[in-house]
Amino acid sequence: MPVPSLKDLSLKGKKVLVRCDFNVPLEGGKITDTSRIDASLDTIRYILGQGAAAVLCSHLGRPKERAPELSLKPVAEYLSQVLGAKVSLAPDCIGDITLRLIHDLPMGHALLLENLRFHREEEANDRDFAHELARGKQVYVNDAFGTAHRAHASTVGVVHFLSERAAGFLMMRELEALGALTVNPEHPYVAILGGAKVSDKIGVLKNLMTRVDAILIGGAMAYTFLKAQGVAVGKSRVEEDKLELAREVLALASSRNVRVILPCDHAFADAPEAGAVAQTGAFIPDDKMGLDIGPETIRQFVAELAGARTVVWNGPLGLFELPAFAVGTLAVGEALANSGATSVLGGGDTAAAVAGHDWSKKFSHISTGGGATLEFLEGRELPGVKALER
Repeated sequence: MPVPSLKDLSLKGKKVLVRCDFNVPLEGGKITDTSRIDASLDTIRYILGQGAAAVLCSHLGRPKERAPELSLKPVAEYLSQVLGAKVSLAPDCIGDITLRLIHDLPMGHALLLENLRFHREEEANDRDFAHELARGKQVYVNDAFGTAHRAHASTVGVVHFLSERAAGFLMMRELEALGALTVNPEHPYVAILGGAKVSDKIGVLKNLMTRVDAILIGGAMAYTFLKAQGVAVGKSRVEEDKLELAREVLALASSRNVRVILPCDHAFADAPEAGAVAQTGAFIPDDKMGLDIGPETIRQFVAELAGARTVVWNGPLGLFELPAFAVGTLAVGEALANSGATSVLGGGDTAAAVAGHDWSKKFSHISTGGGATLEFLEGRELPGVKALER
């Protein structure tokens, strides 16, 4: 079933509950990265511009009870700045005081509800809590792709009480960009997978096997694959209990004629710590650990991308937080950005690794979802998306 878009709705004069993903990083009560908020601004501005009132809701962090340090107050302050109008923070996401604030909210204005996860009923998808969330609103818009893989009250339960519903612009962009990776993608089609664990990517690997022509593997997960092939990896991080699984994946790729390209050289050091000096070579000494792909591997990966028409990338190729081990990720990222291929990046670490570089604006799409993006690429149904279907 198709997911209705925001532009399919008549909004004028209505109170709209908007599920956003404002789960932003905070330090000392200050937002250190506003990109998740910025990603939903066009949805919020559209709703306000249609003569409706926007009641915004989100979680922040993983509190088990009310935690003042995880209040959405900094988000309300930032929204007030960028929208050019006061966005007040309700003292709670439900309750009589909040309901009165919603009732009094003028059309063309926005109100932010306090952290949804101050109530355990949110994650439990409690029906009564969902009903309370829906009170005083006539329309529901989900613009939080990053939480679409969770069946929570604000992503699933609330639709039972608000029949007028749609995906926001951010949600639609995500579904269109990720959907293009699974429906008639252009070939050659290449997947780049990195990050720490094979276990995190196994579902993605198996699902992509039916679609891609080649898979480039870096990051710490590459060492599990290399060790599974009998390659010495020194002290590199390895999932010992996933060695057989890695061999199965490689055998599956071979049976489907999918080329798997693993690192042939490495950047390594004594330990993954600031100040570590990167050494490179085809072999990792017994007392060293691999922390990035090496120059020859970079050359191979870049050459593979040169002829690609579709590329999906999830997971950095090295310990990018340390500049000495961000070389592979940045070199491959720049090559991909300039390749002319349809390029979709998924996962917060991947986005963080390429952020701040001029060429990062050339990617076709950078997903805001972490777990949601992975589950989509695994071919799994996302409850928050399913709930929007009519």
